[in-house]
Amino acid sequence: MVRGPDEVEVRLRVNGEIRRLSIEPRVSLLDALRDRLDLHGTKKGCNQGACGACTVWVDRRRVLACLTLAISCENREITTIEGLADGDVLHPMQEAFLDADAFQCGYCTPGQIMSAVALLAEGHAGDDEIKEWMSGNLCRCAAYPHIRAAIRRVRDEQGGDRAAH
Repeated sequence: MVRGPDEVEVRLRVNGEIRRLSIEPRVSLLDALRDRLDLHGTKKGCNQGACGACTVWVDRRRVLACLTLAISCENREITTIEGLADGDVLHPMQEAFLDADAFQCGYCTPGQIMSAVALLAEGHAGDDEIKEWMSGNLCRCAAYPHIRAAIRRVRDEQGGDRAAH
């Protein structure tokens, strides 16, 4: 079935909730989240896939929302920074970022946290691996030592090389 070029109805499961919206098929997941669903935690940095500020999960895998078409995410589970906490209880990684002062301006923080939780779940928790697997998330304030400290803290609190979601 061909859909478009005009707006089409798209059904997205975002943070466990089904959301319907009318968009052109060329709308990025980032723009759908921010501009159509008012989920502003996911940031638009470079809009070219180079900075990682827009990192979200689709089916529990990291994706760059600026390079992903929203329509391609139908029937898939999208998780944003807003869906990471359990109500008012922050995710352990969110807590660790606060405790480790792992941000300055905070613009990159949502993408950093989404990548950090994912890399632990993927099993890339060794000290050298953390640096490598977080390299797609840039921080203009250079808070990298604090970001890595927060990740190591969660890794160590959750039992070593693998931290669950």
